[in-house]
Amino acid sequence: MLIVADENIPLLDEFFLDFGEIRRCPGRAIDASAVADADVLLVRSVTRVDQQLLAGSQVAFVGTCTIGTDHLDLAYFETAGIRWSSAPGCNARGVVDYVLGSLLALAEQQGVELAQRTYGIIGAGQVGGRLVEVLKGLGWSVMVCDPPRQAAEGGDFVSLESILKECDVISLHTPLNEQTKHLLGVEQLAQLRPGCWLINASRGAVVDNQALRHLLEDGADLQVVLDVWEGEPQVDAGLAKLCRIATPHIAGYSLDGKLRGTAQIYQALCAWQKCAPNVALPALLPPQLLTEISLHAAMPASLALPLVCRAVYDPRRDDADFRRSLLGDSAQRREAFDRLRKHYPLRREVDGLRVRLSGESAALRILLSALGIRLVSAADGSV
Repeated sequence: MLIVADENIPLLDEFFLDFGEIRRCPGRAIDASAVADADVLLVRSVTRVDQQLLAGSQVAFVGTCTIGTDHLDLAYFETAGIRWSSAPGCNARGVVDYVLGSLLALAEQQGVELAQRTYGIIGAGQVGGRLVEVLKGLGWSVMVCDPPRQAAEGGDFVSLESILKECDVISLHTPLNEQTKHLLGVEQLAQLRPGCWLINASRGAVVDNQALRHLLEDGADLQVVLDVWEGEPQVDAGLAKLCRIATPHIAGYSLDGKLRGTAQIYQALCAWQKCAPNVALPALLPPQLLTEISLHAAMPASLALPLVCRAVYDPRRDDADFRRSLLGDSAQRREAFDRLRKHYPLRREVDGLRVRLSGESAALRILLSALGIRLVSAADGSV
């Protein structure tokens, strides 16, 4: 079996070498000639996989180590009898950490209390649903818009119009398709409340980037966090400079999330080959560099939140790195965008941290539980 794989997929040898030969390629360089004799194709979101790429090849299985599938032509796969799999939820926690870090940064910049804001989550799938759970666990006011889930489940969902009019913070977590392209266009952006915070960590084209730039250039009272961009890896440098936080599509780039994505595709390939998995992700995870911190029960939860989140991840570092990359001509900026992603520094997830609590604090217990952090007793080490 010949496996053609994006060179940026981690642990390729550990998971897939037993299946056969692995040929690594840059994701954006995978073309028809690269896959002509392949049996399996493993990609990330930068590779468009469709009939143009696969026609005439012997590829029978496509795996994308990502949540999103907008780069896959699933209708063609069905027609051609090609099995495929994505990695739903693999980087959900990383995106939640990114959003939390962005909220903390904006709160400091604006001098506001996060608990006093109303949050609107657009798209409550693997990522958005996880974010909703965390925010509600913190006791914050959350409204959720997800028309497909509302149609299937009913429940306490609201309209997009309600989100735009009533929420102080809007975070986008929808897939990209015909219905969600420019979901926030000129008309919708104009409805945002003054002082609104807009976060997009889904797909760039969910927001009309040109309309957003014009709105910000006109002095709109709007704070923007963008991790995704129309036309990636080409980024509108002018728009990026108007954002409070701007990053190169790395919201879900935790090490845990990337390895989880590889492991999920390995499981899917095993199922396709009708063989039992013999590689387990926990055995391949490196040790946590920061395993535990200690808090006294007297610490206010409002101070503990930034402390524990930033102990693991702070998106302002990625913002600074990205802004330095926005120099030069368009070709240089494209190369810099991909370089930042390829050489992204080691990052773990907040819920991998343990907190040792000295004394008893109901507020801290609620906070740590909402964040998914393991709590240990200072006295005996028990959870």
